Amino acid sequence: MTTILLFDFDGTIALGDGPVLAYARHVAIALGAPERFVHDIRTAIAAAGPDAVDGYDVVRRAADGLGADRAVLSAAYMASRAQLATAAAPVTVPSGLVEFLRTAGSVAERVLVTNAPAVRLPEALEHLGLAGLFDRIVTDARKPAGMEKVLDALPSGARVLSIGDMWRNDLAPAHARGHATALIGGFADPAATPTFRAADFATLAPQLEAWLPATDSSIPPISHTLTTEG
Repeated sequence: MTTILLFDFDGTIALGDGPVLAYARHVAIALGAPERFVHDIRTAIAAAGPDAVDGYDVVRRAADGLGADRAVLSAAYMASRAQLATAAAPVTVPSGLVEFLRTAGSVAERVLVTNAPAVRLPEALEHLGLAGLFDRIVTDARKPAGMEKVLDALPSGARVLSIGDMWRNDLAPAHARGHATALIGGFADPAATPTFRAADFATLAPQLEAWLPATDSSIPPISHTLTTEG
């Protein structure tokens, strides 16, 4: 039986508020907002309740209040992604993730599924020490709805575990199909009912390792690909 691990990117394998704060800075520049805007966003992220989807949603809501339209937000977001994994938008890798992915590669297909564009993603993975540790990468996934397309494309009968920090985007679609899910930190969501849950990857890793099969000879040879799904 094929075993597949589905990983989210932002907040799951790339940690830190750097990209979100970069987004906030570009929004502030576009709107001529006061410098305090970014400080307020940082405070709002820390205090965000269950109605907030993620840090990007916090920025969007604040920007809406200043009259930002979709064009402004889109341009600011793309500008922030162009700075991904630089000093302007720093990210860090979770403790234990590199070792886990290396071990899991012998028994499972490792798939990265992100709503983010491919902009600077290879550079970010290199920076995080994760280059070559995913067998397939799907960008512009448009989760949660787009997660259905990803799941539809998996082999029939595959044993699947979806790992992410956002229940509704990363995990709920997989859960609805009876697949295993693992929720790491993330924004509070009272509807979340993951198979596994932990505040950080290092704490979660032993549960994931126990879930993995000892061997899986059905996994095809690894071919590292980058796929963009619109």
